[in-house]
Amino acid sequence: MDELEFLTSLLNIPSLSGQEEAAATFLVEQMRGFGWETFVDPAGNAVGHLGESGPLVVLLGHIDTVPGVVPVRVEDGKLYGRGSVDAKGPFATFVMAARRAQLAGRLRCRLALVGATEEEAASSKGAHYAKGQYAPQFCVIGEPSGWDRITLGYKGRLLAYYRHQQPSAHSAGELRAAPELMADFWAAVQARCIAHNTGRDKLFDQIIPSLRHVASGGDGMADWAEATVGLRLPEDVDPDTLAEELVAMASPAELRTEGGCPAFRSPRTTPLAGAFVRAIRAQSGQPAFLHKTGTADMNVVGPAWACPIVAYGPGDSRLDHTPNEHVEVDEYHKAITILADVLAQIA
Repeated sequence: MDELEFLTSLLNIPSLSGQEEAAATFLVEQMRGFGWETFVDPAGNAVGHLGESGPLVVLLGHIDTVPGVVPVRVEDGKLYGRGSVDAKGPFATFVMAARRAQLAGRLRCRLALVGATEEEAASSKGAHYAKGQYAPQFCVIGEPSGWDRITLGYKGRLLAYYRHQQPSAHSAGELRAAPELMADFWAAVQARCIAHNTGRDKLFDQIIPSLRHVASGGDGMADWAEATVGLRLPEDVDPDTLAEELVAMASPAELRTEGGCPAFRSPRTTPLAGAFVRAIRAQSGQPAFLHKTGTADMNVVGPAWACPIVAYGPGDSRLDHTPNEHVEVDEYHKAITILADVLAQIA
């Protein structure tokens, strides 16, 4: 199948986090058809190896998606589908770019393509497993950057789950209601973030809080309130230290945290970043560098591998997780051309 058919077929396979088996099987079969060494690893990742000499380059992209059905179709030069941007589109770019470079006889490195599982979950299961399997000289993370942009860093993350339960009381009584105490906790979180962010104009340097879930109820004997809070973290905030602060702030409520992940930033002066700049300019683009306010598998493998690393892929990240998720077909093809050029430069 051609490049567009390949991505379209992948989009037609549902692959929610934890349910990636069918997508991984499809990818392994397709890559095996190219003559590559392929397998599904113990984390459920779809893996393809090719190349006989040169530095090892890991192309790590995730193949799981968030919920929501976006009918797969091409309209007005746009390919719609859940994962077209985040991030089956970027991983399909990896596969097709590697194939192009190989067929053209321009592949000068060894490649390990890893279609990772559970990136959209707090576990990042696929990336954590891959982290211990490779020691690459270069790494590209599959995330939407736009064809002429290169992402160098992502904010850290922490998730907090608040729950408070207390005996039921009359609304005219002195005991404050469980939802009121939860609201106090959320106000304290916001105040903590404001205090940190004062004087910091760049979003990448700020703590960004979000209230993701709120619920309350009672059975006549006990009342309860719960909330889920997400925090995007800058480089100078340690998630473990912040988690301890939040537990103290929530008391006497119960607070559980997970998904703690420090921010990560790669320098722009690496040979890998330079190869992308040259490849983008060769296609008459004006390259630019990005620092994202989200979190990606770069946060997991970047500190461990300590090699030149960037994130790259077609698509507008503002369409992530939306009912309008789509990638421009021309941009997808152009990103394949650019990455194939990058792979030819690395030797």
